[in-house]
Amino acid sequence: MAGSNAKEIRVAGSGRVLVAPLGTAAPADTTAAWGADWKDLGYTTTDGVKVAKKDKIDPIDTWQSVSPARFVYSDRDLTFKFQMLQLNEDTMPFFFGGGAVTQVGTSGVHKYEMAAEPKFDERMLGVEFTDGNDVKYRLIVARGQVTETEEMALVRTAPLKLGVTYTALAVDEKAPLVTFLMKDPAYAAV
Repeated sequence: MAGSNAKEIRVAGSGRVLVAPLGTAAPADTTAAWGADWKDLGYTTTDGVKVAKKDKIDPIDTWQSVSPARFVYSDRDLTFKFQMLQLNEDTMPFFFGGGAVTQVGTSGVHKYEMAAEPKFDERMLGVEFTDGNDVKYRLIVARGQVTETEEMALVRTAPLKLGVTYTALAVDEKAPLVTFLMKDPAYAAV
């Protein structure tokens, strides 16, 4: 709807972040349950998830003009940045670039070994948030990976934070980079 409408202002009041192996079925709408292969990464900081889209547009300059004759898209980055607060068998490999947490004998001790050489750790990403009882959004990325991690501070006065930047990757030339599913009365006129 055009014009000012306070009912269309959204606040991501509560949400969650999920990951799944590539090719996992994604929910078809906002009411369907996430499948068993989708792993909820648990608590995140109150900053939530920061989504950034950055397009690189290169100018085509000509001899006949001081301003560009046209532009060409040369790059598109779509990133999701967030900080996980839980340490477990899902968050450690996601932060450190793959692998698995394993149990050591029957002692209740587990271990995670970060590989000496990086390997690609592509996964699907799901982000869900609600605003009250009537509004729910889901963002689903079919392919991407963590491309940057923040330093993890081991301090006495604050929780450990596993801060990541996840970058969406193209599946193919026809597939979307991200799919938005919205249960929101603001779109009722569409």
